[in-house]
Amino acid sequence: MSAWRASAKRSKRGEARAPLDADTALDVAARYLATRPRTRSELSRRLQRAGADEALVRATLDRLAAMGLADDVAFARWWAEQRDRHAPRGRRMVEAELRQHGVPREVIEELRGDEIAEPAFAEERLPQTEAERARVALERHLRGRPVPDDRRAQQRIGMFLVRRGFDPETVRSTIREVAADRRDPDAEPMEDEG
Repeated sequence: MSAWRASAKRSKRGEARAPLDADTALDVAARYLATRPRTRSELSRRLQRAGADEALVRATLDRLAAMGLADDVAFARWWAEQRDRHAPRGRRMVEAELRQHGVPREVIEELRGDEIAEPAFAEERLPQTEAERARVALERHLRGRPVPDDRRAQQRIGMFLVRRGFDPETVRSTIREVAADRRDPDAEPMEDEG
C-alpha cells in the first residue's frame, strides 16, 4: 500500500494525514491519469483534494507537462476526437464541455480555427465539418428509419440536434439532405395535373 493511501485511510479514521511530498503527489496524479487524459485544472483540483499545497501542485503540474502528461491542447483534441467517434456534438457543445473540464479559453480559441479532432489512425474517417457531424448524429439517431414527413416529428428531430450543439441552419439543411437521400429512388416523382 502506498504511503498516500495509508495516509488517506488514517484521515478517514480521524488521524492526521501526512503532508504530500513531490513523489507522492506525482503518484496521486499518475493514478488519476491512468483512466483517461486530464486537463491541468482537473489535475490541480485532484492534487489539492489530496492535500498538496499550491507550490507542490505547480511543481507537479510542471513535471507532468515536461513528460507530456499535462497538456490542455492534447486533452482538447482527444476530447473532440472521442466526441466525433462516439457521440458527435456541435462545436458549441464541445467547447462548452471543454470549458467545464477546465480548458483555458485561450486554448479553445486557438483551436477554434482548426479542426479540433485529429483521428488517431490515418485510415480512420471522422467527420470533419459541422455538417458531417450533424449528419452522423442524425443517422445514428434515426438508426436506418426514414425521416418522418410529419412537421412536428421533424421539429423534434431538429431539437435533438440543437440540444447537441448544432446551429439551427446546419440542423435544417442536414434534415433536408438526409430526408432527400432516404427517399425511395425507385419512386416516380408526382406530376401536377393541370
